[in-house]
Amino acid sequence: MDSKEGNEGEVVDERAKNGESKEEVSKLKGLGSLSSKDMLVRADMIDFKKWDVQFEKQLTRNRSWSTTGREAHVKEEWQIDLAKLDIRNVIAHGTYGTVYKGVYDGLDVAVKVLDWGEDGIATEEETRILRDSFQKEVAVWHKLDHPNVTTFVGASMGTSNLKIPVKSNSTDDHNSLPSRACCVVVEYLPGGTLKRFLIRNYRKKLAFKVVIQLALDLSRGLSYLHSKKFVHRDVKSENMLLNANRTLKIADFGVARVEAQNPRDMTGETGTLGYMAPEVLDGKPYNRKCDVYSFGICLWEIYCCDMPYPNLSFADLSSAVVNQNLRPEIPRCCPGALASVMRKCWDANPDKRPEMDEVVRLLAAIDTSKGGGMVPEDLARGCFCFGPKRGP
Repeated sequence: MDSKEGNEGEVVDERAKNGESKEEVSKLKGLGSLSSKDMLVRADMIDFKKWDVQFEKQLTRNRSWSTTGREAHVKEEWQIDLAKLDIRNVIAHGTYGTVYKGVYDGLDVAVKVLDWGEDGIATEEETRILRDSFQKEVAVWHKLDHPNVTTFVGASMGTSNLKIPVKSNSTDDHNSLPSRACCVVVEYLPGGTLKRFLIRNYRKKLAFKVVIQLALDLSRGLSYLHSKKFVHRDVKSENMLLNANRTLKIADFGVARVEAQNPRDMTGETGTLGYMAPEVLDGKPYNRKCDVYSFGICLWEIYCCDMPYPNLSFADLSSAVVNQNLRPEIPRCCPGALASVMRKCWDANPDKRPEMDEVVRLLAAIDTSKGGGMVPEDLARGCFCFGPKRGP
């Protein structure tokens, strides 16, 4: 067979592979040599419609392959390069993971490793849902920009390149991490948690100006989050951090989520005992107003430098908050304007609680020029509003 016949055979074989009928293939064989001249003369014998179908199939396959390739190499805006992350030491252990101090690209950072599903309790499906939800929240979180919200540096959906030093004489030893763990990196704040700050000031209490300043920082941060449809769901003094200038910033978005359009999509006992709103404790649908309730508890805590309900069990507290309207005792020396904000925020009816932007206005209107509160000017040791010793 000469080269011309060989070329013709290849074309016919290819047409047969593409699903052409025997009759159509035989027609092609009858064309003789497939020179450009012959093809133009006998084009009426070729089914161009089927050629179009085959061409479109090929284009579809190419587009599919191209898209898959791009998705496999796409880097999200918030994704960090773990090779640039140097983890130093443990800061704290939380419900959803461990927090470390580290350095990322020359910046001091806090690193939280979230290890859902590695405790053997969560199922594969539950872990997948948590990871999907986390990824959606990170996509929103990295766009947040407010002086009272910790600055988001980045995140990673995997930890294969994350090295955490272990207590060992060898500098090459590192902890092995869960395969399904996620990693969040935020700015590091040297002032520690608000809770620790309040514990240190338990006996001498805080000046009224400081109380209002901290309360305004927290309320402004929450107002901003709510304006972005972000519900924190675990507002408490332990999740608030202070910088070197004592500016408060909201942290720990481990259980935060974008607010659902339907409140019934947000259910379950999410939060921390003592700060959880009645509707959350009762397993009812809830919305951003659960954060307002928690803020009211935090406001009392900031003012009193004390812990709410230190001696109640979970069962007793849950029942009392839901069924008996139990709330922390407001000291007699608390200015009426501040006490009013507390009561409004922890109202049993979520619809009666103010929005956080209204709370900001109420707090900003409080006059602190004359002092007062838990640290009267003529009583340096603090306030005797409480009878028995309370707190840590």
